[in-house]
Amino acid sequence: MYKHIIWDFDGTLFDTYPVMAKIFQELLQERGREEPVENIVKQLKVSMSAALNYYEKKYQIDEEFKASYQARRREVEADSSKPFAGITEVCKYIHSTDRKNYLYTHRGESSIRLLEKFGLDGYFSDFITSQNGFERKPSPAAIRHLIKKHGIVPTEAIMIGDRDLDLIAAKNAGISACYYTELEDTNPHAEYIIKDFQQLYTIV
Repeated sequence: MYKHIIWDFDGTLFDTYPVMAKIFQELLQERGREEPVENIVKQLKVSMSAALNYYEKKYQIDEEFKASYQARRREVEADSSKPFAGITEVCKYIHSTDRKNYLYTHRGESSIRLLEKFGLDGYFSDFITSQNGFERKPSPAAIRHLIKKHGIVPTEAIMIGDRDLDLIAAKNAGISACYYTELEDTNPHAEYIIKDFQQLYTIV
């Protein structure tokens, strides 16, 4: 049983990729570019910066596009983004059994606001966002900070994420990793692979 559960945000706690990709697609369409949503999601799952760099090369998107994307995302996301089915229940279960949830995301304070909106923030013991200034995943720096700050025994901690960089960050910090995917997939960096958050009850 794990006592410390560290969560990624986008694509793990919250189903935000479809919202982000749709906004991206609409902005491209306004500029006469057609790109399937699934392709945009694929790039976003690498990272936001990777997606912006990819489409900067492919379609020569400029700083105005990037600024418009961030602004429109902030407008739409709060109303459209929701936690995955089962997330509220599993986070509440972990909290109620005297164990701890932590957030570790490259996103900024919007992640905490969304947790607050859905009443999830009270189930979390700490939050690491871009505001903390840690080196980005797969660097283990932020996880090591949590380990030191909260006196975490590494063998009692697990990181849950939907991307390789989440899982590799966990491995680099010496803790376990759980890969969330909606596909029939394997991953060499994870001890566990789940397609449904109900499966977590047998892991954590």
